[in-house]
Amino acid sequence: MFADTAPAAWRRHSSINRGSAIGLLLVALPVFLLAWLIIFPILSAVVGTIFVRGPDGATGFSFASYRFFFTDGYSLANLGVTLWTTAVCGVLLLAIGLPIALYLRFSQGRLAAYVQGLAIFPMFVPSIILAYALIRTIGPNGTVDLLLNSVGLPKLRTPYLTPWGPVIGLVWDNLPLTVLMLKAGLSSVSNSAIEAARDVGARPLRVFISIILPRMGNSLLVTASFAVLGIFSAFTLPYVLGPASPEMMGPFMQRTFADMNDPLDAMTQAVITFGFCLVFGIFYIRSIARNREAKP
Repeated sequence: MFADTAPAAWRRHSSINRGSAIGLLLVALPVFLLAWLIIFPILSAVVGTIFVRGPDGATGFSFASYRFFFTDGYSLANLGVTLWTTAVCGVLLLAIGLPIALYLRFSQGRLAAYVQGLAIFPMFVPSIILAYALIRTIGPNGTVDLLLNSVGLPKLRTPYLTPWGPVIGLVWDNLPLTVLMLKAGLSSVSNSAIEAARDVGARPLRVFISIILPRMGNSLLVTASFAVLGIFSAFTLPYVLGPASPEMMGPFMQRTFADMNDPLDAMTQAVITFGFCLVFGIFYIRSIARNREAKP
């Protein structure tokens, strides 16, 4: 009896090992590319900003570049405007995207299809084209100014080349992904639960607070993390639409590296930017892990 069951158990164990080996081979190349193209440059940048070559040619351990960044008023102003832009854009994206996602989730028909098409349309527009369109629309002597002037109204105080210019562009650019992710999160809300709440007299606001919002905590966190990661590291829209001073970290890094020919400070700015983005990346990874653990 034991002689008959032993080969069968060995065959099952061998099959499991073969499956695991094949699975490891399938993910080996993506993991290698991830380590080579992402992890290695990050570690290289961190090491390159800590172990710095001195005037005598010797390499030594130093935090001088980080000390300069956090004591330089201009660098701190750029970091502050980046954090401000990211926070404002994140709040606006959730405030605009959530009502659109709710409408698309619980509405049907041709009008809902048109709304969805308009909501995801910016996804197919390159950032530089979007920036040019905003300049021609709300910039000085743009379309809005011409329309106001034609009816005798005063000129619009344009947000172009102000901190609000990148905010408008980044919200418009990131709105499609925000709407799609929130709509995907709303798919976990069953119609039966909403109908049951309505049957007992719950108003729409109570349904949203008690039924919909608790089931969207994970989706809101993931959406906010993606929005923050995309906005914090944005370059094109802040470079074209934003002011020259203070500027967001993306244009600041490029100008430090290319115009000032200072790769060490530019690398330091990149590491600090990565550190802020890493915090939101950890929130996203923990959210995904908790979601997988919750599944049976």
